[in-house]
Amino acid sequence: MSLALSPAEQAALVARHQAAIDGSLKNKLITCAVVIGLLSLFVYGLTTFEVSLWRILSGFSSLGTFAVLMVPPDPGSLARAIIFIKALFETIAIAFLGTILAAILAFPLGFLAARNVVANRIVHFFARRSLDTVRGVDALIWALIWVNVVGLGPFAGMLAIMTADLGAFGKLFSEAIEAADRKPVEGVTSLGGGKLHEVRFGLMPQVLPVIASQVLYFIESNTRSSTIIGIVGAGGIGLYLAETIRTLEWQQVSFLILLILAAVTAIDFLSAKLRFAIIGKRAV
Repeated sequence: MSLALSPAEQAALVARHQAAIDGSLKNKLITCAVVIGLLSLFVYGLTTFEVSLWRILSGFSSLGTFAVLMVPPDPGSLARAIIFIKALFETIAIAFLGTILAAILAFPLGFLAARNVVANRIVHFFARRSLDTVRGVDALIWALIWVNVVGLGPFAGMLAIMTADLGAFGKLFSEAIEAADRKPVEGVTSLGGGKLHEVRFGLMPQVLPVIASQVLYFIESNTRSSTIIGIVGAGGIGLYLAETIRTLEWQQVSFLILLILAAVTAIDFLSAKLRFAIIGKRAV
Protein backbone atom coordinates (compact mmCIF):
# COMPACT_ATOMS: atom_id res chain seq x y z
CA MET A 1 0.00 0.00 0.00
CA SER A 2 1.52 3.31 -1.08
CA LEU A 3 1.69 6.17 1.45
CA ALA A 4 2.74 8.81 -1.10
CA LEU A 5 0.62 11.96 -1.04
CA SER A 6 -0.75 13.58 -4.13
CA PRO A 7 0.35 17.14 -4.99
CA ALA A 8 -3.00 18.47 -3.82
CA GLU A 9 -2.71 16.64 -0.48
CA GLN A 10 0.84 17.89 -0.04
CA ALA A 11 -0.27 21.47 -0.72
CA ALA A 12 -3.13 21.10 1.75
CA LEU A 13 -0.79 19.69 4.40
CA VAL A 14 1.68 22.54 3.95
CA ALA A 15 -1.13 25.11 4.06
CA ARG A 16 -2.50 23.57 7.27
CA HIS A 17 0.87 23.88 9.05
CA GLN A 18 2.14 27.02 7.31
CA ALA A 19 2.23 29.00 10.57
CA ALA A 20 4.47 26.41 12.23
CA ILE A 21 6.75 26.29 9.17
CA ASP A 22 7.10 30.06 8.86
CA GLY A 23 7.34 30.67 12.61
CA SER A 24 5.86 33.57 14.48
CA LEU A 25 7.09 37.13 14.14
CA LYS A 26 7.68 37.26 17.90
CA ASN A 27 10.07 34.29 17.82
CA LYS A 28 11.93 35.75 14.85
CA LEU A 29 12.37 39.09 16.61
CA ILE A 30 13.58 37.37 19.80
CA THR A 31 16.08 35.29 17.81
CA CYS A 32 17.40 38.36 16.00
CA ALA A 33 17.69 40.28 19.28
CA VAL A 34 19.64 37.45 20.93
CA VAL A 35 22.03 37.13 17.97
CA ILE A 36 22.59 40.90 17.83
CA GLY A 37 23.14 41.01 21.60
CA LEU A 38 25.72 38.22 21.51
CA LEU A 39 27.56 39.81 18.58
CA SER A 40 27.56 43.17 20.36
CA LEU A 41 28.97 41.57 23.51
CA PHE A 42 31.67 39.86 21.43
CA VAL A 43 32.68 43.08 19.72
CA TYR A 44 32.61 44.96 23.04
CA GLY A 45 34.95 42.38 24.56
CA LEU A 46 37.39 42.60 21.67
CA THR A 47 37.55 46.39 21.83
CA THR A 48 37.49 46.84 25.63
CA PHE A 49 40.01 44.11 26.53
CA GLU A 50 42.50 45.35 23.92
CA VAL A 51 42.81 41.90 22.39
CA SER A 52 45.99 41.73 20.34
CA LEU A 53 47.37 38.77 18.43
CA TRP A 54 50.82 40.38 18.53
CA ARG A 55 50.77 40.49 22.35
CA ILE A 56 49.93 36.79 22.43
CA LEU A 57 52.70 35.87 19.97
CA SER A 58 55.28 38.02 21.75
CA GLY A 59 54.27 36.44 25.06
CA PHE A 60 55.29 33.00 23.82
CA SER A 61 58.93 33.94 24.34
CA SER A 62 58.26 34.60 28.03
CA LEU A 63 56.31 31.37 28.25
CA GLY A 64 59.26 29.51 26.75
CA THR A 65 61.58 31.10 29.31
CA PHE A 66 59.38 29.90 32.17
CA ALA A 67 59.20 26.41 30.64
CA VAL A 68 63.00 26.21 30.50
CA LEU A 69 63.29 27.34 34.13
CA MET A 70 60.85 24.60 35.19
CA VAL A 71 63.06 21.80 33.84
CA PRO A 72 63.84 19.50 35.51
CA PRO A 73 61.08 19.30 38.16
CA ASP A 74 62.72 19.32 41.56
CA PRO A 75 61.11 19.60 45.02
CA GLY A 76 64.39 20.88 46.45
CA SER A 77 64.89 18.20 49.08
CA LEU A 78 63.36 14.95 50.30
CA ALA A 79 61.76 16.69 53.28
CA ARG A 80 60.22 19.26 50.94
CA ALA A 81 58.90 16.50 48.67
CA ILE A 82 57.23 14.78 51.64
CA ILE A 83 55.59 18.06 52.63
CA PHE A 84 54.29 18.55 49.08
CA ILE A 85 52.91 15.00 48.88
CA LYS A 86 51.22 15.40 52.26
CA ALA A 87 49.65 18.66 51.02
CA LEU A 88 48.45 16.84 47.89
CA PHE A 89 46.63 14.21 49.97
CA GLU A 90 45.18 17.05 52.03
CA THR A 91 43.83 18.59 48.81
CA ILE A 92 42.28 15.29 47.75
CA ALA A 93 40.71 14.89 51.20
CA ILE A 94 39.25 18.42 51.00
CA ALA A 95 37.70 17.63 47.61
CA PHE A 96 36.38 14.23 48.69
CA LEU A 97 34.86 15.27 52.03
CA GLY A 98 33.44 18.51 50.67
CA THR A 99 31.81 16.76 47.72
CA ILE A 100 30.34 13.91 49.79
CA LEU A 101 28.92 16.28 52.43
CA ALA A 102 27.44 18.49 49.70
CA ALA A 103 25.80 15.47 48.05
CA ILE A 104 24.33 14.28 51.37
CA LEU A 105 22.85 17.71 52.13
CA ALA A 106 21.65 18.30 48.57
CA PHE A 107 19.89 14.92 48.25
CA PRO A 108 16.72 15.91 50.17
CA LEU A 109 16.84 19.43 48.72
CA GLY A 110 16.77 17.93 45.23
CA PHE A 111 13.45 16.27 45.99
CA LEU A 112 12.05 19.52 47.41
CA ALA A 113 13.06 21.37 44.24
CA ALA A 114 11.60 18.74 41.86
CA ARG A 115 8.19 19.62 40.42
CA ASN A 116 7.08 16.00 40.16
CA VAL A 117 7.67 15.41 43.89
CA VAL A 118 6.63 18.67 45.56
CA ALA A 119 3.55 20.17 43.98
CA ASN A 120 3.45 23.18 46.32
CA ARG A 121 4.66 26.12 44.24
CA ILE A 122 5.81 28.15 47.23
CA VAL A 123 8.04 25.36 48.58
CA HIS A 124 9.32 24.65 45.09
CA PHE A 125 10.06 28.35 44.46
CA PHE A 126 11.99 28.90 47.69
CA ALA A 127 13.93 25.65 47.27
CA ARG A 128 14.99 26.58 43.73
CA ARG A 129 15.89 30.19 44.57
CA SER A 130 17.87 29.12 47.64
CA LEU A 131 19.90 26.71 45.54
CA ASP A 132 20.42 29.42 42.91
CA THR A 133 21.69 31.82 45.57
CA VAL A 134 24.21 29.34 46.95
CA ARG A 135 25.31 28.26 43.47
CA GLY A 136 25.74 31.86 42.34
CA VAL A 137 28.77 32.32 44.63
CA ASP A 138 32.01 30.75 43.38
CA ALA A 139 34.00 28.29 45.51
CA LEU A 140 36.87 30.78 45.76
CA ILE A 141 34.55 33.39 47.29
CA TRP A 142 33.17 30.79 49.71
CA ALA A 143 36.76 29.95 50.65
CA LEU A 144 37.46 33.59 51.50
CA ILE A 145 34.27 33.71 53.59
CA TRP A 146 34.96 30.48 55.49
CA VAL A 147 38.61 31.42 56.11
CA ASN A 148 37.35 34.49 57.95
CA VAL A 149 34.72 32.43 59.81
CA VAL A 150 36.69 29.35 60.94
CA GLY A 151 40.26 30.44 60.25
CA LEU A 152 42.97 29.23 57.89
CA GLY A 153 43.38 25.56 57.03
CA PRO A 154 41.77 22.61 55.28
CA PHE A 155 38.56 22.82 57.34
CA ALA A 156 37.72 26.12 55.64
CA GLY A 157 38.53 24.55 52.26
CA MET A 158 36.23 21.61 52.89
CA LEU A 159 33.39 23.95 53.92
CA ALA A 160 33.97 26.06 50.79
CA ILE A 161 33.73 23.03 48.48
CA MET A 162 30.69 21.75 50.35
CA THR A 163 28.85 25.08 50.15
CA ALA A 164 29.65 25.72 46.50
CA ASP A 165 28.61 22.20 45.45
CA LEU A 166 25.44 22.23 47.52
CA GLY A 167 23.68 24.52 45.07
CA ALA A 168 25.02 22.70 42.01
CA PHE A 169 24.06 19.27 43.34
CA GLY A 170 20.59 20.48 44.34
CA LYS A 171 19.94 21.67 40.80
CA LEU A 172 21.38 18.55 39.13
CA PHE A 173 19.56 16.17 41.48
CA SER A 174 16.22 17.95 41.00
CA GLU A 175 16.60 17.84 37.21
CA ALA A 176 17.45 14.13 37.32
CA ILE A 177 14.35 13.50 39.45
CA GLU A 178 12.13 15.53 37.11
CA ALA A 179 13.49 13.62 34.08
CA ALA A 180 12.74 10.21 35.64
CA ASP A 181 10.24 7.93 33.93
CA ARG A 182 6.73 8.20 35.37
CA LYS A 183 5.76 4.60 34.64
CA PRO A 184 7.48 3.02 37.69
CA VAL A 185 5.88 5.69 39.90
CA GLU A 186 2.46 5.01 38.40
CA GLY A 187 3.01 1.29 38.94
CA VAL A 188 3.72 1.85 42.65
CA THR A 189 0.62 4.05 42.91
CA SER A 190 -1.58 1.45 41.21
CA LEU A 191 -0.52 -1.09 43.84
CA GLY A 192 -1.69 1.18 46.64
CA GLY A 193 1.63 2.87 47.48
CA GLY A 194 1.73 6.29 49.06
CA LYS A 195 3.90 9.30 48.24
CA LEU A 196 6.91 7.97 50.16
CA HIS A 197 6.60 4.60 48.39
CA GLU A 198 6.56 6.39 45.04
CA VAL A 199 9.80 8.18 45.90
CA ARG A 200 11.48 5.14 47.45
CA PHE A 201 10.53 2.49 44.88
CA GLY A 202 9.59 4.54 41.81
CA LEU A 203 12.09 7.40 41.67
CA MET A 204 15.17 6.49 43.70
CA PRO A 205 16.17 3.36 41.72
CA GLN A 206 16.19 5.53 38.58
CA VAL A 207 18.03 8.59 39.90
CA LEU A 208 20.61 7.03 42.23
CA PRO A 209 22.94 5.83 39.40
CA VAL A 210 22.75 9.29 37.81
CA ILE A 211 23.46 10.97 41.14
CA ALA A 212 26.40 8.63 41.83
CA SER A 213 27.90 9.43 38.42
CA GLN A 214 27.57 13.17 39.06
CA VAL A 215 29.19 12.89 42.49
CA LEU A 216 32.14 10.98 41.04
CA TYR A 217 32.69 13.63 38.40
CA PHE A 218 32.56 16.42 40.98
CA ILE A 219 35.17 14.67 43.14
CA GLU A 220 37.53 14.79 40.17
CA SER A 221 36.64 18.40 39.34
CA ASN A 222 36.92 19.54 42.95
CA THR A 223 40.46 18.21 43.20
CA ARG A 224 41.41 21.04 40.83
CA SER A 225 39.15 23.52 42.65
CA SER A 226 40.74 22.60 45.98
CA THR A 227 44.10 23.59 44.54
CA ILE A 228 42.81 27.06 43.69
CA ILE A 229 41.12 27.72 47.03
CA GLY A 230 44.32 26.65 48.79
CA ILE A 231 45.95 29.78 47.40
CA VAL A 232 43.73 31.96 49.65
CA GLY A 233 44.67 29.97 52.75
CA ALA A 234 42.09 27.18 52.66
CA GLY A 235 44.69 24.42 53.00
CA GLY A 236 46.09 21.91 50.55
CA ILE A 237 48.76 22.07 47.91
CA GLY A 238 47.57 25.39 46.48
CA LEU A 239 49.22 27.27 49.34
CA TYR A 240 52.63 25.82 48.42
CA LEU A 241 51.99 26.42 44.72
CA ALA A 242 51.32 30.10 45.36
CA GLU A 243 54.39 30.32 47.62
CA THR A 244 56.76 28.76 45.08
CA ILE A 245 55.45 30.99 42.28
CA ARG A 246 55.89 34.06 44.46
CA THR A 247 59.49 33.10 45.32
CA LEU A 248 60.26 32.15 41.66
CA GLU A 249 61.09 28.53 42.52
CA TRP A 250 60.08 27.33 39.06
CA GLN A 251 61.46 23.78 39.39
CA GLN A 252 59.34 23.29 42.51
CA VAL A 253 56.38 24.79 40.65
CA SER A 254 56.70 22.18 37.90
CA PHE A 255 57.03 19.43 40.52
CA LEU A 256 53.79 20.57 42.19
CA ILE A 257 52.01 20.80 38.83
CA LEU A 258 53.07 17.25 37.97
CA LEU A 259 51.78 16.04 41.35
CA ILE A 260 48.41 17.68 40.71
CA LEU A 261 48.20 16.25 37.18
CA ALA A 262 49.05 12.76 38.46
CA ALA A 263 46.37 13.00 41.16
CA VAL A 264 43.70 14.26 38.76
CA THR A 265 44.59 11.53 36.22
CA ALA A 266 44.39 8.79 38.87
CA ILE A 267 41.06 10.08 40.19
CA ASP A 268 39.70 10.37 36.66
CA PHE A 269 40.73 6.77 35.92
CA LEU A 270 39.11 5.45 39.10
CA SER A 271 35.92 7.47 38.69
CA ALA A 272 35.57 6.33 35.07
CA LYS A 273 35.85 2.69 36.19
CA LEU A 274 33.24 3.25 38.89
CA ARG A 275 30.90 5.08 36.51
CA PHE A 276 31.07 2.27 33.96
CA ALA A 277 30.45 -0.24 36.75
CA ILE A 278 27.39 1.72 37.89
CA ILE A 279 26.04 2.06 34.34
CA GLY A 280 26.62 -1.63 33.66
CA LYS A 281 24.88 -2.64 36.87
CA ARG A 282 21.98 -0.33 36.02
CA ALA A 283 21.67 -1.84 32.55
CA VAL A 284 21.49 -5.32 34.03
